[in-house]
Amino acid sequence: MANKIILADTSVLIDLFRKTNKENSLLVSLVRLGYSYSISAITEYEIYVGAGLGQLDYWNTFLQKTSVLAFDSEVAKVASELNKQLKKKRKLIDAADLFIASTAIKYRLPLATLNRRHFERIDGLIIFD
Repeated sequence: MANKIILADTSVLIDLFRKTNKENSLLVSLVRLGYSYSISAITEYEIYVGAGLGQLDYWNTFLQKTSVLAFDSEVAKVASELNKQLKKKRKLIDAADLFIASTAIKYRLPLATLNRRHFERIDGLIIFD
């Protein structure tokens, strides 16, 4: 079976962190189904901004083993086009979600999220929830 890759949103990582039984998390479920995952540099940023002092060891260890896709010039161009489309429809989303969705689109990856409502406005984005 070919390796299938998804982009995991911040909500999916937080879900994994909070679950007492990690097996019940969306991320573990997707890995069991044969998916590997990457995250956006924006997700990494959101994790570190939201992490308390007692959580940093967990996140440092987790993120050292995680593929992080850069927010580069190409992703910025995708984000700017998406923003124009959403603005025209009067359905803007916050910048972090826009940047994460743009990363998924640029790398042609489905997005795993627990916040479907934040992302369903974006045409062409495949969402796993």
